[in-house]
Amino acid sequence: MSNPWRSEEKLLFAKNFLQHPKMLGSLIPSSRFLVDRLMNKINWKQARTIVEYGPGVGTITGRILERMSPDARLVVFEMNEDFVRHLKRAYPDRRLHVVHGSAENVYRELDRLKLMGADYIISGIPFTTMPVQLRETIMRESRKALNPRGAVLVYQFTRAVLPYLRSHFEQIDQDFEPRNILPARLFYCTR
Repeated sequence: MSNPWRSEEKLLFAKNFLQHPKMLGSLIPSSRFLVDRLMNKINWKQARTIVEYGPGVGTITGRILERMSPDARLVVFEMNEDFVRHLKRAYPDRRLHVVHGSAENVYRELDRLKLMGADYIISGIPFTTMPVQLRETIMRESRKALNPRGAVLVYQFTRAVLPYLRSHFEQIDQDFEPRNILPARLFYCTR
């Protein structure tokens, strides 16, 4: 039996990709293989504050909520109003805080929520197609918002983001997930 949420998510994602291809970067949501690879990088026992940039229809959001502890918080930043409405409706979880706004405000938003920094930041937003100043601000604010033992997990379709990551993070481990459309590169960045 098919899941009605999955059908709605696919249509919503495709419609928004056609309207805003540079904001989404992909015609379809992330594969379960990519999501699993990202989830395996997180220490779930220690993660208390997780941030996600560009959750879209919530493919990764739902998996984070399934695995995170009852006292953890997930803060997601989404620019697209259709996706914001969908996330609030599809995931009525008290641990989830949906921000209709830019990831450049991550530090300020965590402070406003009285959260002591992020343990993990997960991002699939297309860094290489955004304006340079915005990319720099997001990178700088992400590092500032990250707890000392935290990590930023970035997934992209090319290595083009690597120089930007290197200018803000000392340690970057790389991985690759071929079972995604398009195959994805993963960057695990720590201070």
